[in-house]
Amino acid sequence: MWDDVHGYLTPTATEDVDVIYFDRSQIDEAIEKEHEAQLHGLSPNVPWSVKNQARMHLVNQLPPYESAIDALAHFPETVTAIGVSLDANGRFIVAAPHGVDDIIELRLRPTPAFTDGSPHHHIYRARIQKKSWQATWPRLQEVDVSRHGH
Repeated sequence: MWDDVHGYLTPTATEDVDVIYFDRSQIDEAIEKEHEAQLHGLSPNVPWSVKNQARMHLVNQLPPYESAIDALAHFPETVTAIGVSLDANGRFIVAAPHGVDDIIELRLRPTPAFTDGSPHHHIYRARIQKKSWQATWPRLQEVDVSRHGH
């Protein structure tokens, strides 16, 4: 979508395709790697990244997540806190705990757990710098809201 808004005719290469799931009974990272290998076997040109959200709260030193959607709500940026799954009939279900306005309106903003003043804000800042989305899509505007409303 951001490529279209910027008038890019060639799609920007995807750094990774995140696949998340939630399974408290199997939190070994090796299982995630097995899933990645299976996906790679099906689509070898896709940079798969599979993560069980039942263990990912440890990475950001947050309380355990209750579900995959709860985990999405705790992603560092609102623009990455969106997921798509299929229902039993093969229809898409979109999960966007912080909405889709920031994606559509080209805004980079931390989710509530990562706002300025939170103990995890440095994770958001580091990701914004590492991802350098604004170098690829210069119309993106960062809105770094303060946890305290400043």
